[in-house]
Amino acid sequence: MANPMYGSGPLRSRNAPSSDEIQLRIDPVHGDLDEEIDGLHSRVRLLKGVAQEINSEAKFQNDFLNQLQMTLMKAQSGVKNNMRRMNKSIIQQGSNHIVHVVLFALLCFFVVYLLSKFSRR
Repeated sequence: MANPMYGSGPLRSRNAPSSDEIQLRIDPVHGDLDEEIDGLHSRVRLLKGVAQEINSEAKFQNDFLNQLQMTLMKAQSGVKNNMRRMNKSIIQQGSNHIVHVVLFALLCFFVVYLLSKFSRR
């Protein structure tokens, strides 16, 4: 059974009798800590690289979205300008084109009516 003054595993702590410091005793039988530290260091470097890649990708996508937003604003202003021009030309020319569309629709309806009437016979 383990001594209550010591923990279990490769690192064991004991209370220092005269101060509030903790002393560590390394047990060389339970593992090579240098290899563990090197492995953790390489993993931290790998995570740092991944974080930097994520940061650069986020900046790229942010710039892309800003450009897309500017393009959409330009397109929207172009559509508004074209709508204003169309409205001005409709007002200046009058509403004769609406009369022409209505007459064309009535003519098409009349032709369809006549065709259906004569095809029954």
